[in-house]
Amino acid sequence: MLDDLDWELDRRGHQFVRYADDGRIYVRSRRAGERVMASITQYIEQRLKLKVNREKSVVARALRRPFLGFCFLPRMGEVRVLVDPKALRRAKDRLRVLTSRRWGVSMERRIEEINRFTVGWTAYFRLADTPTVFEELDQWLRRRLRQVRWKEWKRVRTRRRKLRALGISETNARQWATSRKGYWRIAGSKVLAVALPNGYWTDLGLQGFLDPYRRFREC
Repeated sequence: MLDDLDWELDRRGHQFVRYADDGRIYVRSRRAGERVMASITQYIEQRLKLKVNREKSVVARALRRPFLGFCFLPRMGEVRVLVDPKALRRAKDRLRVLTSRRWGVSMERRIEEINRFTVGWTAYFRLADTPTVFEELDQWLRRRLRQVRWKEWKRVRTRRRKLRALGISETNARQWATSRKGYWRIAGSKVLAVALPNGYWTDLGLQGFLDPYRRFREC
């Protein structure tokens, strides 16, 4: 039914984009925006018999309104495409579920599920011009996984043995194995970053965000 709206907007000569029921109409001034908002709202509700969400429908500058998870930033005569902060929060919420210490699955299964999410998410947001966002997500994700691994080791002697096997000195292994610091603090410690470096997770098959982002951008 919204195809009829597209035809109507095109007939009126408006520049617009639409995905499902989310759309943007571009005009030259706020006054024009208010006029078009009123007339299109009337068309949708009276002709198409659909309800317009007035809380989400606003007249605003194009660069101030996110669209489909993206937001936009003018810089040096160009417009940069960014990932909307709300989309980042939703991604982290999903990863919190997948990296929950209460989810009792093997690390292989966990990474498989994480890859399914991260690669798909990155494929969608590959248009973003900010590789640092994907790098920071990777760092945060690996820290979450170090928490999981630390809990898996559970006992003090298991932690000491694992740390020693991963190249940590006897002194540091004993000190950290008996530490009472919380999981998140230990996951961010230098000793665990050395014991479980980026390559460790790559060897387990973790794809993360940055590597898929670079591959998609090269296509």
